[in-house]
Amino acid sequence: MSDVTYPAELEIAPLTKPVNAAVTVPGSKSITNRALALAALAVNQKPTLRGVLRSEDTEVMIECLRRLGFQVSVDWSKNTVTVTSDSARLIPANAADLFVANSGTTVRFLTAMVSLGEGRYRFDGVPRMRERPLEDLLESLRQLGVNAHSEGGNGCPPVVIETTGWRGSEVTVRGTTSSQYLSGLMMAAAFASRPVTIRVEGGLVSEPYVVMTEQMVDEWVGNMSRPSAGVFQTTPGPHRSVKEYAIEPDASAASYFWAAAAVAGGRVTVTGLNRKSLQGDVRFVDVLAQMGCRIEESDNGITVHGGHLRGVDVDMNDISDTVMTLGAVACFAEGATTIRNVGHIRHKETDRIAALATELRKLGAEVEERDDGLTIVPRALKGCAVDTYNDHRMAMSLALVGLRVPGVVIRNPGCVAKTYPGFWQDLERLRA
Repeated sequence: MSDVTYPAELEIAPLTKPVNAAVTVPGSKSITNRALALAALAVNQKPTLRGVLRSEDTEVMIECLRRLGFQVSVDWSKNTVTVTSDSARLIPANAADLFVANSGTTVRFLTAMVSLGEGRYRFDGVPRMRERPLEDLLESLRQLGVNAHSEGGNGCPPVVIETTGWRGSEVTVRGTTSSQYLSGLMMAAAFASRPVTIRVEGGLVSEPYVVMTEQMVDEWVGNMSRPSAGVFQTTPGPHRSVKEYAIEPDASAASYFWAAAAVAGGRVTVTGLNRKSLQGDVRFVDVLAQMGCRIEESDNGITVHGGHLRGVDVDMNDISDTVMTLGAVACFAEGATTIRNVGHIRHKETDRIAALATELRKLGAEVEERDDGLTIVPRALKGCAVDTYNDHRMAMSLALVGLRVPGVVIRNPGCVAKTYPGFWQDLERLRA
């Protein structure tokens, strides 16, 4: 784990002048954990990943891969990881007890991945992970002939996968709770020994993350097609040769610094990201543009210039990891901001709709909470201690309010280690 240490509480000092900064954020968590899973499945290629994010979530994934029998070589001084295996088996270990902490990508990607193997695999995590749903994925694996069940019978971890490999070629998966179920199945299907057709049942949340998975599977394997909407097909065959893979900076992490320009005024450039990014969250800058910011793109990155902010009404289903970032910005806008179609974020590290509403009210905003979103009406803000619910995105988002409002104290600031251990140091660089 990263050697960064954190206080129990952290007060955010307001900025005394508009920002003028260029920021480099660490590698994408979403891409890193997908790349680690793909590198393990393509292990005979001995691929090297560059720009790997070092965080709790990614170190949990790496430790799980080791327990599954993969050799994972890490050089954090260069942010590189190489995955190898001495086994002819797709999953080297035939039994493993895996601790996934509160990493949704780890449990969902690896649950699908180990089902390709032969053996018994058990997944468990922290108390909050034992409340996070997995039943839709377990049901899909059962369709493929896998014995996949929740020990508590509630569809949440601990879960057990007992498998001799996939015995079916057709599977449906529900996509209304998490797109990660589909992404896990897509990556596993790409390495299956038989043709596989995956059909999405009902709606699909966070579709840009599915597009990310599809593009990465194409880069690594090249055997996936989408013959019609909501249908994915793979065929066995020779895979592409991937010796090195570069991971983009994290667009969700970038959202906090773009939002800092909106909140404090001035300009912030996040380097290494552009519109061609695999990550849908780069589109957060479009929401800031609707609110009155000016967006500038160059070969160096994307720059947000702060402006007079106005409230917006926005469907954030596709960029739901930035809901809380927008919630902080909305506190400084003229008029109400309404966020819609994000009911699925109630199943994240915390119930993010309820938590955001509670903490913004503490700070003085007027908030109307709905099943699928909330409306934020700016009011006179006041400093106070805010709770983070052990949710990294709550901590990073609420800190933005403290850039303008004195007395904002973040409780449990160390929860940022889940995806961005160096966040507080990078936020402090905005004062330079």
